[in-house]
Amino acid sequence: MPESPTKPSRSHFDLASWRPSPRALWLVLGAFVIGLVLFALVWSGDRDGDDFFRANGTPPTAAPSAYEPLPVPLPAGSRDASGMDAERQSADEDEVAQQDEPRLVEAPAPVAVEPPPPPPPSPLTQPRPIPGATPAPRYPVRALRRGESGTVMVRAEIGPDGVPTSVSVSQGSGSRLLDRTAVDAVKRWRFEPATLDGRPTVGTVVVPIAFEPSR
Repeated sequence: MPESPTKPSRSHFDLASWRPSPRALWLVLGAFVIGLVLFALVWSGDRDGDDFFRANGTPPTAAPSAYEPLPVPLPAGSRDASGMDAERQSADEDEVAQQDEPRLVEAPAPVAVEPPPPPPPSPLTQPRPIPGATPAPRYPVRALRRGESGTVMVRAEIGPDGVPTSVSVSQGSGSRLLDRTAVDAVKRWRFEPATLDGRPTVGTVVVPIAFEPSR
């Protein structure tokens, strides 16, 4: 019978073979100590020389900052010691400048003045016969023989000059002869014309003419 092949045995991890020797440990420890000493020397040298670089990469500036010198204090008795007079003078100058500037002055709005109401018109006056310019009519002989009598109401339109322009019978007496005689008489009369607002105008008047036979 053929022999069965033997399976290789698995190798076990040997931790003891990876452990460093005491000499190697001393070398590592010595290198670490030397590194610490060098770091300390470099750190102390940078602190003394002020050459340590910051995170932004900009070295610190060794030159001191320049500041403007403060003004020399004025004596206590000086007017400008506190600066109040200068401010007051500046305020006064600004006020004078504002006063000198032209300003727009609004004129007051004109007040509407209503004209006075016109005077009331004078009443219309009627024409009136002028005394001495109204001759009485003659009694008609024929009417007197017949015994006719009565009163005639004569209507007359008077012009601005006081002269009748139209004369007619407004109410008769019952006798044509008396009515005609009354109209003819009023045509010869003169009147004071009617007036309106103090000026002569056309007017109308009714004049009674009475006819009565004397006994």
